[in-house]
Amino acid sequence: MAAGSVLAPDPSPQRPAGVAAAAPPTWLRGIARWQRADWPDLPGWAQDEPLHAWPALLAGCARPAPGWAEACASALALGSPDDARVRAWLQSRLQPWRVSAPDGATEGLITGYYEPLIPAVRSRSSVHGVPLHAPPADLAARKPWYSRAEIAALPAARAALQGREVAWVADPLDALLLQIQGSGRLSLQDERDAEGRPRTVRLAYAGHNDQPYRSVGRWLVERGAFTLDQASWPAIRAWARAHPERVREMLDANPRYVFFREEPLPDPTVGPRGAQGVPLTPGRSIAVDPRSVPYGTPVWISTTEPQPWSANPPPPRPLQRLVMAQDTGSAILGAVRADYFWGWGEGADERAGRMKQALAMWVLWPKGQAPRE
Repeated sequence: MAAGSVLAPDPSPQRPAGVAAAAPPTWLRGIARWQRADWPDLPGWAQDEPLHAWPALLAGCARPAPGWAEACASALALGSPDDARVRAWLQSRLQPWRVSAPDGATEGLITGYYEPLIPAVRSRSSVHGVPLHAPPADLAARKPWYSRAEIAALPAARAALQGREVAWVADPLDALLLQIQGSGRLSLQDERDAEGRPRTVRLAYAGHNDQPYRSVGRWLVERGAFTLDQASWPAIRAWARAHPERVREMLDANPRYVFFREEPLPDPTVGPRGAQGVPLTPGRSIAVDPRSVPYGTPVWISTTEPQPWSANPPPPRPLQRLVMAQDTGSAILGAVRADYFWGWGEGADERAGRMKQALAMWVLWPKGQAPRE
């Protein structure tokens, strides 16, 4: 990476001539290599406000990673610190480690995801004809369960899902979006809250059919619909509107089918639970490959903000900040790989859909503790 890149670490201190640098200690963990680093190696470390990540760190301490009990107890004892105390705690308690692939590659990929809000109804209608299902009774007994194409075509698969409908949506791409994101919010058009507005509930991930995940975007790229760089949800939806007769074929290209459970949403400011089992924090939670980074680990990321779709986009802005590894996903595979949680509400879908940038990452691990598998 050229000098001046947001992924390039800060220059190291000058050493006297003729003195060789000692190789930093290295840990091999799962599919990743962790190499000890120093705090000045973290690009943008002095500019971030780690206090904004503190609630996510404390949330992660509800289910700490092995080796984190003492550090979490110390964090919880801080009470309500300011930014300076959070920074001091991080630097005194934790050690940065640069994450790389076993072959030494330190640059990876970051994408984005969010929690969509989809209009839905409880009973099937002429407009809302696409079901969202709770897990079938025989899901654990039959592995793999029926594929997406089989669910649409086979009477046995449809019979197993009869009565398991949580809600119905109008657009099959909305259903697919919910399944890919792993959770979402439904605005129930036929139910009202105390103020007369459509009631909002959360759909949480409840399992899948144990079939492989295949990207419909890549399927379209392979068929010349658009280039890989152009692949996005707006592009997929535009293709579907132009080719309604092929939507079923496109959907069936992804055999995986996700099932949901409904959860109440008493506080709309609280995010969905990730794979760690704690609520996700917009802008401060990421999904990772747990073979590389354990859930509940603070991670320093160095990347750029997603660029707008434009023939002449502005120069990319750095996105360098402290986040927490609190989720995973079927497409989040690799040592230096992350999915950045943008939250919900206006603009989250656009930012998540545009995010596909180079990534460098450092884990922050308690001093004196070795990582465990």
